[in-house]
Amino acid sequence: MYPDDPPDSSTPGGGLPAFWVGPRHLAGDDGRLYDVVADVLASLGWTSLTIVRGRRERDETPEDHQVLRSTVLHISPDALRWAQWGLADEPFHLGELPIAWQISARAEASSPIAQWSSYFTRDVPGEAVVDFLVALDASDQPAVPLAGAELVLDAVAAHGWFRDIDQPQVAATDPTFTSHISLGEVPPLIQDSDSRALSSEADEAGLTGWQAWAEPALGAPCLWAASFAASAPHDLVAAFAASLSSTAPVLRRVLPEATRERLLRTQAT
Repeated sequence: MYPDDPPDSSTPGGGLPAFWVGPRHLAGDDGRLYDVVADVLASLGWTSLTIVRGRRERDETPEDHQVLRSTVLHISPDALRWAQWGLADEPFHLGELPIAWQISARAEASSPIAQWSSYFTRDVPGEAVVDFLVALDASDQPAVPLAGAELVLDAVAAHGWFRDIDQPQVAATDPTFTSHISLGEVPPLIQDSDSRALSSEADEAGLTGWQAWAEPALGAPCLWAASFAASAPHDLVAAFAASLSSTAPVLRRVLPEATRERLLRTQAT
């Protein structure tokens, strides 16, 4: 489950019944987004470091308790890519949702800054984040684009998503018009090494990067959101998009309230 104190990836899912559910993009993260991703990173040989913020004394009264939060940093063996889990006291938000995972890469281990970063809130399906990270781990040049933007839209179109009528080259949505992916202006504070990310004026168009989100009903709060910096390689974003839009069912015990009635499900045996 989501860690407030340093996470324990052995936390069981409890006695809730398990279901095979779809579509994946509305299935949530089963309340295990940290565990699912961290287990895969460990299997890939990434090193994890835990930083705890705040302090809690044994004899202090409840009203004197300081906020205790942890940030867990996972670093690849070559130190060119890293993934950070953190739900801080003042979290960075996407679509009014706090960021859970921030994943970054750089061209050289000596570089002090990331070439690009990507961001995922809670309830992004863990399978999609995992497939993005597996593709990132397998990349020989994680900071170099190897394909064009069209690859991302091809990935979702192959699973039945529709290209936007007005912007078919930059946007697509699922058949229920609930989940979306679009190449558009990057939200504020998204880390990118492109100098234009810092130099653009208020009245100028900013950099464009891939954004994805699920909006269960028109005007309703987002279920989840993901954002990729302008320099994020399109082939890696395509790996995320292909997994997100996959028609293969996923195993879940915890279903999102906002999309529960939209899900097809059958009890797992």
